[in-house]
Amino acid sequence: MTGALLLALTAGMLGAVNPCGFALLPAYLSLLVAGGSDTRGAVGRALTAAAGLTVGYVLVFGAFGLALAPLAGWLRPRLPWLTVALGVLLVLAGCWLLAGRRLPAPGWSARAPRLTRSWPSMALFGAAYALASLGCAIAPFLAIVVTSLQADSTGRGLALFGAYALGMGLVVAVAALGVALVRDGLLARLRVAGALVPRLSGLVLLLTGGYVAWYGWYELRLAAGRRDALHDPVIRTAARVQRALAGTLDDIGPALLLAVLATLLLTALLLKRAHRPPPALVDHEVIAATRRGEGR
Repeated sequence: MTGALLLALTAGMLGAVNPCGFALLPAYLSLLVAGGSDTRGAVGRALTAAAGLTVGYVLVFGAFGLALAPLAGWLRPRLPWLTVALGVLLVLAGCWLLAGRRLPAPGWSARAPRLTRSWPSMALFGAAYALASLGCAIAPFLAIVVTSLQADSTGRGLALFGAYALGMGLVVAVAALGVALVRDGLLARLRVAGALVPRLSGLVLLLTGGYVAWYGWYELRLAAGRRDALHDPVIRTAARVQRALAGTLDDIGPALLLAVLATLLLTALLLKRAHRPPPALVDHEVIAATRRGEGR
């Protein structure tokens, strides 16, 4: 069972950088970076966003594996269109940020948190991440997790599902924490960066969305039997980057990734304590004089 859990954990880690959806990881980080000009709560924002994205991702995979598997034949040819639509939405969001605007807040309240700080919106982004990743990452998930659930091994299947989710969450949490700490450190030194960060995030979203839409179009061309898709220079370049990321994560392994996460959390805690203002000194003579005046 330990070997199966380790396999599911590793599959979850690699699922975060699958060929279909790995470009959405920088998009997610861009949304996180664009979410707020203050330097408070960076760790909280990063962990909340990572948890939301992970939950959205694994819930979609679980629903597809358990409930939608009979419809897989009908859904699979249409998944590239979802990828194209997601890419277009990211391009529009990138253009919006490049124009100096803020992404709208979900919810009915005017005081609702902005998109990048909202746990539900990150879960929604995780669901979109999963939809874009289904074509490439669903097969290992089905083989490792769903097979156990469907073979009357509910406890084993749930344990493997949790291990897969933990692997996915490890990758996005480490990436989010690293980016949040670097971002806050830069903003603490460069005030001008506060105005540039949303536009830089918009540029990343624009490029990422363009690639995601292009990948969906690439899959549609492959399904149509167009041979020119096999030599697409954009996809081939991105595939080399994705293989390098996946190889690095595979070499690092879950134990070292957990150590990196713990180190980042410890660093954030130490930085928070270092920047905490000292307690105010109490002038007892002033207090005594004040009390004498009140007594009169």
